[in-house]
Amino acid sequence: MINFYHPDQIIRPEILELSAYHVPPATGMIKLDAMENPYPLPLVIRDEIAQLTANAPVNRYPDASATQLKATLRQALAISDEMDILLGNGSDEIIQIIAMALARPGAVLMSVEPAFVMFRMIAAFANIQYVGIPLQKNFSLDLETMLAAIAEHKPVVIFLAYPNNPTGNLFDPAAILSIIQATSGIVVVDEAYHAFADASFMDKLTQYPNLLLMRTLSKSGLAGLRLGLLIGRSEWLVQLEKVRLPYNIGIMTQLIAEKVLHHTAVLSAQAEAIKLERTKMRTFLGTIANIEVYPSDANFILFRIHAASQIFQALKQRKILIKNLDGTHPLLENCLRVTVGTPDENAQFCTTLHTILSETI
Repeated sequence: MINFYHPDQIIRPEILELSAYHVPPATGMIKLDAMENPYPLPLVIRDEIAQLTANAPVNRYPDASATQLKATLRQALAISDEMDILLGNGSDEIIQIIAMALARPGAVLMSVEPAFVMFRMIAAFANIQYVGIPLQKNFSLDLETMLAAIAEHKPVVIFLAYPNNPTGNLFDPAAILSIIQATSGIVVVDEAYHAFADASFMDKLTQYPNLLLMRTLSKSGLAGLRLGLLIGRSEWLVQLEKVRLPYNIGIMTQLIAEKVLHHTAVLSAQAEAIKLERTKMRTFLGTIANIEVYPSDANFILFRIHAASQIFQALKQRKILIKNLDGTHPLLENCLRVTVGTPDENAQFCTTLHTILSETI
């Protein structure tokens, strides 16, 4: 009789040790935990999308190269003709493509900590060594330590989010340039929150052959489409395309994204509304005693508060869901992250938080 394997006999130990990425249920909640754009598209655009998708040939595979969508993205995002574009099912797939392509024996993927959790997780998936360099207490880059780690580990790729998630701040661009110049590997600057920050490394792509830029449409209002893009020199993207699975961008995503990208003024107006609300929320949080509010150039705000986990649970009981970062990293002790929502959602969060704090005093 055959003795069948048990999962722990054949699955890689580092996978067995992982926990699956947890997405908390949010039905009936004010959802301020996932950095989504809270505003729906205008009805006129939704009507255009409905007509477009009604006639979509879903019985056929989509354009494997997404040629028209890439052309629209190039125009909408002002991407130089000198640069190639690789599309992914969200930024997560792009990170995975890069990690898989570079996972030679002994290769190192480097990032900072705290940072986007998928950098570390995908390194484990791809079986590439991960090295995380702690940020300073104010969440700025520790450039001296970073440069020393680059010299020691010789990473094949460094991921830097700009602005950083979950902290929300923009790193010193001069420090990032020093990192780009110090490494022989590639540096991927993740600009997922570009719509809410007045800064980008797009104009540096032609200057540095080892620089790649990652963007996503998720934070701009199209999270449900799962569309990310990598921008860089063809010498890199031609090789990375070999790892991308065919037909990874579905026909609905291609059609809808292309349609919406012809209405970038709408997305820009929504981003400006979010930035305005971000200022109001930071001002409110700054008036509360014993709360430390951190600068943000993203669509969320990080703040530190005593008994953060209890505050998180109290908000959750009142149907407001934010992100509890307490316990995820030593630098994030007693930290919570709240996504900027609609004015009404933000007002309810602020009022409820004030009530909770009044009750606990």
